[in-house]
Amino acid sequence: MIVKIGVLTEQQKCQWKNDGYLILKGVLSEEEIEKLTTVVNQMDEEHRKQPSSNGSQNESDVKPYAGLNKLNIIGNSDIFIELIDHPATFPIVLELLGPFIQLSMSQAMIRPPNPKNKGFAHALHPDGGQAMQRIRVDNDSLPLQIKIQYFLTPLATPENGNFTVVPGSHHRPFPAAQLGNAESPHNTEAVQLCVEAGDAAVFPHALWHGAASNRSSYARKTLIYCYNHHCFRAYDYKEPSPELLERCTPRQRRLLGDIGEWQPGSYFYSPADQEEVMTDPTEDKT
Repeated sequence: MIVKIGVLTEQQKCQWKNDGYLILKGVLSEEEIEKLTTVVNQMDEEHRKQPSSNGSQNESDVKPYAGLNKLNIIGNSDIFIELIDHPATFPIVLELLGPFIQLSMSQAMIRPPNPKNKGFAHALHPDGGQAMQRIRVDNDSLPLQIKIQYFLTPLATPENGNFTVVPGSHHRPFPAAQLGNAESPHNTEAVQLCVEAGDAAVFPHALWHGAASNRSSYARKTLIYCYNHHCFRAYDYKEPSPELLERCTPRQRRLLGDIGEWQPGSYFYSPADQEEVMTDPTEDKT
């Protein structure tokens, strides 16, 4: 089967252009949610077993209400590899970014409630460093990068640690004075997205986004996959291990930077078969 480009509806295209984000409903099955949540919970348990800085093996510096923010997770489980080119979301990645792309980042996040403060609100921000935060592309241009955030827990009402965006903000500069302002996700422009487990949000680097306070009784659990062009460096890995590549399909390997022997300009000019590999979801791992 060949992936068909052009999966977005006219309404979705309009929302992407004007608001700067999309909500995809029910992209993960109940079985996928259960398996992914199990692995994320195991990662969180390991995180909380870290020994105390005072050397005690019976104590940990990780507080009960501390969150998890783990990068480069794809090697932890094959189910994370499967998300690299998930059939419900990857066609949208191709439509928005084109075929000359790579996976730049994979991340697991847990934001638990914290009765001792306002809930660890994550200040609004665009993505990227000092340069990217000052770059905005017009509506006729490809995005520099996009992220897909998969929700493993339901966020049916506000103040559950909801992913928060400012619609249309990808068209204007982010005010530097607002960087680090933990109250910004609760300003009048910000919208807390209410979603179900299995939904996903898609957004470009320039959209102002953050997380609202979590005042619920349970932790918010999400996964984030970031894609950008071959001419960028990957965010959370230098190069994939041979063992990881052996577990991947040809398309997944290509998305992890397996583009052949390095030569000058190789990250600007993709291999000749790049478009074919990106649109062919073969499971042949040989």
